[in-house]
Amino acid sequence: MPKFAANLTMMFNEVAFLDRFEAAARAGFKGVEYLFPYEFDKNELVERLKKNKLKQVLHNLPAGDWQAGERGIACHPDRTAEFRDGVGKAIEYATALGCKQLNCLAGVAPRGVPTEAIRDTFVGNLKFAAKKLKEAGIALLIEPINTHDIPRFFLRRTKQALDIIEDTGSDNLFLQYDIYHMQIMEGDLARTIEEKLDRIRHMQLADNPGRHEPGTGEINYRFLFGHIDRIGYKGWIGCEYKPLKTTAEGLGWLKSYL
Repeated sequence: MPKFAANLTMMFNEVAFLDRFEAAARAGFKGVEYLFPYEFDKNELVERLKKNKLKQVLHNLPAGDWQAGERGIACHPDRTAEFRDGVGKAIEYATALGCKQLNCLAGVAPRGVPTEAIRDTFVGNLKFAAKKLKEAGIALLIEPINTHDIPRFFLRRTKQALDIIEDTGSDNLFLQYDIYHMQIMEGDLARTIEEKLDRIRHMQLADNPGRHEPGTGEINYRFLFGHIDRIGYKGWIGCEYKPLKTTAEGLGWLKSYL
């Protein structure tokens, strides 16, 4: 049976962020994920996790100025020092929160920079981060994202991600497979997940179009969940979707799995 984690960035947003931990626990979730913890005190987040008996499943490395539209800096040649400083901060938070995996957002490809330089920067930063995280007992993930939602996002396909993982030479770098993003970019979900299962450490979901909960779009999630279970996936699946109405109204799909 798949393990589902509530994405607190996108779910339960009817309440203040720190109250979403309790809301997730009341809904039956045992794990949570969200974009970033850095604006909050570590001890406050730890207390919310403990109080609600939740596991911190995932968060991202610092990704630049999110409010200004940045979606990661790992592929930016002129932001390497900033990226590497962020790795230390991410390890500090993840260690306190008991989070054993962190996602690195590649970022939007900077204009006027050759693709080779962008890729080399990304590979070099991943080598650095994967080594530092391994020393801390934390796995590093990278996530392809569709270019309809984030135009010019550098990491956009499964094969591209796996080639980059190979080029780092690291044994501590894995694939975060987002079903919604990859439905848009390449489809063939069930076969890809099965063939690349040994490199997939975490999954996320939403339906397409609209990025709402399963059952609102074209993806056959009932089949896909059964398939994922049959092939032996043991990781978490983060519910990174925008509820069509309210979070509570959109949880019907989940009742048989919790």
